[in-house]
Amino acid sequence: MLAASAMMTAMPIPRAAAATPFVDLLYSGGRLSWPGGSARAACGRSGVRADKHEGDGATPAGKFLLLQAYYRADRLTAPATGLPLAALKPSDGWVDQSDDRQYNRAVTLPYPAHHEEMWRADAAYDLVVVIGYNTDPPVPGRGSAIFLHVARPDYSATEGCIAIERDTLAGLLARLGPSSTITIQS
Repeated sequence: MLAASAMMTAMPIPRAAAATPFVDLLYSGGRLSWPGGSARAACGRSGVRADKHEGDGATPAGKFLLLQAYYRADRLTAPATGLPLAALKPSDGWVDQSDDRQYNRAVTLPYPAHHEEMWRADAAYDLVVVIGYNTDPPVPGRGSAIFLHVARPDYSATEGCIAIERDTLAGLLARLGPSSTITIQS
């Protein structure tokens, strides 16, 4: 997925030494859970749907690989994780324009197609995990930029992502690796 973009060079960060294997996540009914834990979570403003479409505000239902993690190096130290990890830069974006050849891909800004800026003033993308929804290959119009990221303080709905508290996400990253998945259900 990232080969098409030179912007966010990912490198594996050694995971914290632990006896715990990489885990799978489950989102259901406003909670994200994993073996031995759970946390309050927000999902898309339109709820969880199997028929996700670009711009509908829904979180896609299904089971997806967790592909990549990003963090704001100006706000946090690099978290331990088994996922490929990259520091975000102000020039990082994610294309959400269905008819663009880089749809649902990371790009370097400025970029001519409609996109989401990954370097945000709020804390939502201080930590971001790319959920492997509509990525291989992206199907135009099925939805883009589906992430696990930091929740707003009031846990208000997202545009289709799953969001949890920042410190919880930081701790959870150490338990995520290349085979980790997230199952999303109502």
